[in-house]
Amino acid sequence: MSVSSQATSAAVAPSWKRWAQLVTGVICMVMIANLQYGWTFFVPGIQKAFGWDRASIQIAFTLFVLFETWLVPIEGWFVDKYGPSFVIFVGGLFCGAGWMMNSYASSLTAFYVAQIIAGIGAGAVYGTCIGTALKWFPDKRGLAAGLTAAGFGAGSALTVVPIQAMIAAEGFQAAFFNFGIGQGIIVCLLAFVLRQPKPGEVPATASNTKIIQSARQFTPTDLIGPALFWMVGTAIALIGGIALWGLGEQFYIPLALAILIFGYGGYVVCTRGQPIFMLMYFMFVIVGAGGLMVTANLAPISQDLKIAGVPVTLFGLTMTALTFAATLDRILNGLTRPFFGWISDHIGRENTMFIAFFIEGIGIFALYKLGHDPVWFVILSGLVFFAWGEIYSLFPSTCTDTFGTKFATTNAGLLYTAKGTAALLVPYTNQIQKVTGSWDTVFLIAAGANILAAVLALAVLKPWRARVVARG
Repeated sequence: MSVSSQATSAAVAPSWKRWAQLVTGVICMVMIANLQYGWTFFVPGIQKAFGWDRASIQIAFTLFVLFETWLVPIEGWFVDKYGPSFVIFVGGLFCGAGWMMNSYASSLTAFYVAQIIAGIGAGAVYGTCIGTALKWFPDKRGLAAGLTAAGFGAGSALTVVPIQAMIAAEGFQAAFFNFGIGQGIIVCLLAFVLRQPKPGEVPATASNTKIIQSARQFTPTDLIGPALFWMVGTAIALIGGIALWGLGEQFYIPLALAILIFGYGGYVVCTRGQPIFMLMYFMFVIVGAGGLMVTANLAPISQDLKIAGVPVTLFGLTMTALTFAATLDRILNGLTRPFFGWISDHIGRENTMFIAFFIEGIGIFALYKLGHDPVWFVILSGLVFFAWGEIYSLFPSTCTDTFGTKFATTNAGLLYTAKGTAALLVPYTNQIQKVTGSWDTVFLIAAGANILAAVLALAVLKPWRARVVARG
């Protein structure tokens, strides 16, 4: 029997089945959230214990995000072909192992290796859960991707205080070990619940006319060009990275990679693939970089502004500025993903992007002007995270709307590597702060990048994507 006839005759799955899959994916995302959003609390302890400069320590965060994102297309290929359970299980093992290794690390190289392993695990879990949600909910793609991504964005909110308390009482090594092993075990157990929908179990497409969805199923090579070109690019990157490392120029490796991606990679995509994919990628990078900068440096920024330990009272609660900001940021970073995803299901992806990115740009600029005040620091950092986190629902749903569902996990994973490219810029934000003596320049660059992305969403992406879908 053909796939098309199966899709016609198979029974649509009861609603509770696909919501059960979604909830399972959300819980998995909650379990890996600390790997990214909890890192900022460990940086001061690592710096104090070993005396390394902050930029060198944050290379570990960059490596985590790189390996979390750049391997997602490969992991997505395994998911599209073999299903999600095995990939999630292996991801859980890697997540637990990475943080346990962090607890024993005593050199920068050891932290780098541990963060690479944790990043591979987090990427396997993240990409699989997002791709599975996109496949189960073609009629509510923005909301489903947003709810799943919310688990990653807000998942660490409940553990902000426990992690800080354990670091203060027992040291950062104990926090790495205990949280790592606990989170890893839960992910491994939940892996056996997740599966992909069978043909006919879910609606074919959205019925909302505001959502433009392609009838063509683009393969990954349709998007980015033949694999041979990317093998050559990978070889160039490896040889160049090893050469720079051997020369003692590790600091310039991320910059060289970013130039290679947009130079060589951009050329390949624009000549051999879908040029519109490069526009989405560029927008993802410039918006993602600002949020990752704040994520990685929230504690250092508050300390440099000398407000980290200042008590702040809001909503009837009193906490130090850093703790309050970190908790509120994670909650809003989670809420924004289903909120803006749901909005985009009703008014369109690009219209929602314009609103969110514009708010993000204004929020970062206001943080630059008023962030020295502890109350405004808490409020505005929350606004920044609220307007930033939606990229993890809007871009995957836009990608799948444009390029089809058959290879949704892999294609969305290819776009998700933009987060890794954005992370390449994080160490340089620390260097800018070190040279200028403040975060002002970094804030201004990030604000301008978000305003640019907002304009591109409406003026370029929206009409271009309509033409691509029409041709499909």
